Amino acid sequence: MIHRLYTWTLSLAEHPRALWALALVAFIESSFFPIPPDLMLIPMILAARSRAFRIAFVAVVASVAGGLFGYAIGAFAFESIGQPILASLGKEGSMAAFNEKFNAYGTWAVLIAGVTPFPFKVITIMSGWTGMALMPFVLSALVARGLRFFAVALLLYYFGPPIRRFIEKHLGLVFTGFVVILGAGFFAIRYL
Repeated sequence: MIHRLYTWTLSLAEHPRALWALALVAFIESSFFPIPPDLMLIPMILAARSRAFRIAFVAVVASVAGGLFGYAIGAFAFESIGQPILASLGKEGSMAAFNEKFNAYGTWAVLIAGVTPFPFKVITIMSGWTGMALMPFVLSALVARGLRFFAVALLLYYFGPPIRRFIEKHLGLVFTGFVVILGAGFFAIRYL
């Protein structure tokens, strides 16, 4: 099933209304869909590099709006919708422990999940479930998704097709490494 979703999502990048399709995929990926919008974002930007930043902007706005939908699922329908989504992702065992610590570090969790390969939908649902304040959630989601999608757009705009393989294979690791280094820096400043 995942392979069919992957193929379907990739085919949307060539659709005449691809920008709308990207918005839909970015929206639903932030709340329940398993395929990331990068799958469409990359070929769309390569096909029209002059529109790279417009395409990234649409992905950011739709992703944050989808994040708000995920937040609403967690806040208002966790038992009936949110918990089964998280269970399907294998995250049900860590939900109770996660809930205890989440609100103390919720903004960082949203930022980290928004730029790394960690499923953003897990954090959006958990943010609503734990009652994270809405404004910090929205602002951190905007920053995180903006960093992620505009970094892709910037790289593709300047380097074109040769950078595609790097983005697809290593950009998630680069962002993860950046988050680890940033976290280590904050730890060192605070405790050393």
